[in-house]
Parts: sequence; structure tokens; C-alpha cells
Amino acid sequence: MTGTWREATEVTEGKEVTEANEVMGTEEAMEAAAEVVEATGSAAGTGAVRTLRTEDLGYTTPSGRRLVDGVSLTVRAGETVGLVGPNGSGKTTLLRCVYGALTPTAGRVLLDGADLAAAGAKARARRIATVPQDGQTGFDLSVRQIVAMGRSPHKRFWEADTAADRALVDEALARVGADGLADRPFGQLSGGERQRALLARALVQQPGVLVLDEPTNHLDIRYQLEVLGLVRALGTANLLALHDLTLAAYYCDRLYVLDGGRVVASGPPGEVLTADLLAQVYGVAAEVAVHPATGAPTVTYLPGPPQRTPAR
Repeated sequence: MTGTWREATEVTEGKEVTEANEVMGTEEAMEAAAEVVEATGSAAGTGAVRTLRTEDLGYTTPSGRRLVDGVSLTVRAGETVGLVGPNGSGKTTLLRCVYGALTPTAGRVLLDGADLAAAGAKARARRIATVPQDGQTGFDLSVRQIVAMGRSPHKRFWEADTAADRALVDEALARVGADGLADRPFGQLSGGERQRALLARALVQQPGVLVLDEPTNHLDIRYQLEVLGLVRALGTANLLALHDLTLAAYYCDRLYVLDGGRVVASGPPGEVLTADLLAQVYGVAAEVAVHPATGAPTVTYLPGPPQRTPAR
């Protein structure tokens, strides 16, 4: 199929597409974004990032509700860092501030020390790709067209797909096990199939930072393991929100535990995931043991109220 990227972007022209990292813009905005990329030390199209950091990041809604409160975290290239915490703890809001769907009301997001507030949407999208929790899209496009939209931060509006672009799309679809879905309408996919297609789009974007919000949602167990294993192998700086604590413990190098929009614990999974923490943050009784095969903590939930260790 030729002209895939052009067809996809023509459909979305003039619309804000947060899930595609707001890739559309005027020629003047594109030039300004390219200047920002040069200033922050990243060659256009490579997306290379050494470190993602947030400094005292906060987000308060217009009605005054504070959803994220003073969060500072670090993700380095080659690391997979997990955000865990109960529903409503601020994980999704924090991720949306990182990839630009929301503007923080306090603090900063930094890539290699450069404040992302100075970067345009296109420059940001060259370096950060996202797989959102809700994989719905309002456009009647094929899976191949959706995935090809990942190339848009690297192109001017009128540029058509190249052979190299099409090869990247085919490779990404194959890597996530979605090559058989390429010509199907995206809107007719199951939830798990959509997740894999959106991950393929993120891979085609060739980012330095990959932000994933519940990437294992709707996935069969096999694909949960394959997707998280693939993310770890990319060499990018990966920041992801997960509900499954055992998966988070096995695939993440470090965890940040959120509760009420604040970080209440952080560090390697073996240090962070304790029965006392689960009782405090989740309000559940649990047993945490090291699995003999993986060497990672495994969480088993127990019936009844949590029993907290008395303070000494």
C-alpha cells in the first residue's frame, strides 16, 4: 500500500490527536519544533534520550482537585520503571503530563535536562511515544494506516510514505504479533488487538522514551508476557503504569508507588513490595515471597482484613 501516512494524516488534518502525540502542525511550528530538538541535543528522527525526569510535578484541575502532587522520578535509557497504586492514585494523570496531553500546573518534565515545556508537539513526539489506556480512535482507518501515523513526527505534511517507512510498519506489526491484522479496520479490533496495534505505532515512532498506560489491558497472558518482554528489550527509557504487581515486579527495574497523587515508596521491586505497604496503600492482606524460578517478588492476596506489623 502506498501513501499510507498521507492518507492517515489527511483524515486527521485540523484535529488534535492526543494519542498520536499531537503530530499535526503548521510549517512554522514544524520548523520551530526542529530547532527545539537541535537545542536539546537530539537529532531529528532518532529520538535518542538518556534520561527522563520529573521535578516536583503537580496537576490540579480547574475545579481545584489535586490529582498529582510533587512527584519527582527518574527513568534512564534502558530502564523499565513502573507506576503502581490503586485506582485514582494519579498514575494516568502523571503519564498524561509526561507525554503532553496535560500541561502540569506545577513542576517540570525534563529530557536530558531540557524542559519539555519549551518543545512543540512535533518535537516532543519525536522523542516520546505513548500507548494510552483507551485504544479507541474516531477515525475509520486500517491497522496499517494507524501504525503508519507513528512516522508523522518525522515528516512534513505533504510527504508520502517511503519504502523505509513501509518496512518499519511491517517490522513493528510483526514484532507485536499483529502482522495478520494489517488490513483490518482498526475500529473492529478487540481490545487486546488494539493494544498491540498501538504499541506497533509507538515502535514506528522510534522514540527515546516510551510511555505506556496499562499496556497489558485486554491482553491474553501470552501477549502480556511478550509485550512487556519486548518493551524491556527496546533499550528505550520506559515508564509504564501497571495494576498487576507480580508482572510489575518481574519486568520493572524500579517502582514508584502512588497514593493520593503522591509517591509513598520507590525503589527496586524487592524493596518496595511488602505486605505492610500493600496493607497501607491498597488496604488488602497479602503475602509477598520471592519466586524460586524468577527471583522476583510474587504477590498473593489473602482474604480478610490486612494485618499490619506493629510500629516499633
